[in-house]
Amino acid sequence: MRRITTIVTTVAAAAAATLISAGPAAAANPPGCSSVSQVGSAGYIKLNGTTIASVKQYYGCGKNYSYVWVWETYRDRGWSSVYTAVVTREGDRHGGVSKARPAYEVWSNGASTADRCTRAVGQILINGQSYAASTSEVC
Repeated sequence: MRRITTIVTTVAAAAAATLISAGPAAAANPPGCSSVSQVGSAGYIKLNGTTIASVKQYYGCGKNYSYVWVWETYRDRGWSSVYTAVVTREGDRHGGVSKARPAYEVWSNGASTADRCTRAVGQILINGQSYAASTSEVC
């Protein structure tokens, strides 16, 4: 019986580890807002055709937020910083936040742009070169 319990525990731990390390994770909530929902479709930052980060836009607490998540498969590589912001149709940036490595999850500050068409933008700096993507526009 003890051997069966050990095998079941080992299999369960391996399954949990697989779920934790697979692809991009679901975002938590931004600082200062306890409930947000994703709006629009995600964008993906790519390097030589490989996805290295996802960009999403969220709405909650009367504000828009942008969010970047560097994928686990790329976190040990040579990138230096991550930036994200909410951008209006007119090109104005709101709530921009930049964090240096090792930060791999970055929320923008809340943007009071709920009455405007917006998208989230994300950027990763690698060896002085910018790689960026944006979400779909939401009005």
